[in-house]
Amino acid sequence: MSTTAARASDTEKITINLGLIDLGQIDLLVQEGFYSNRTDFIRTAIRNHLATHAEAVRQTVVRKTLMLGLVEFTRADLEGVKKSGKRLRIQVLGLARIATDVSAALALATIESVSVLGAFQASPAVKAALANRIH
Repeated sequence: MSTTAARASDTEKITINLGLIDLGQIDLLVQEGFYSNRTDFIRTAIRNHLATHAEAVRQTVVRKTLMLGLVEFTRADLEGVKKSGKRLRIQVLGLARIATDVSAALALATIESVSVLGAFQASPAVKAALANRIH
């Protein structure tokens, strides 16, 4: 399994509803050149807010033994786990990815549970097989 920093292409789209006054204020700041667009403002606001809670996040990551960032599980990784007779409890803050060449049977044999704060990517067959193990 490999852990790396998430790439810019590894993003998840979200939708939010804002009041018209809040949206108007954002548009004003964009118009005045403080931000390049609404998305730039929202990303900056989220990052700033997360920075104020960075220590709480760090402590929780340690306490819950979460893997941080992009964590990919390859077929070779899971075959090694299967040989060892162990099963994985995948706990990730970021992006957890199961390689596309991993079969549903191999995933079932090696993955006890999946808990991801962020995004989980796997083939439709693997996601379906693990459906009752994803929290």
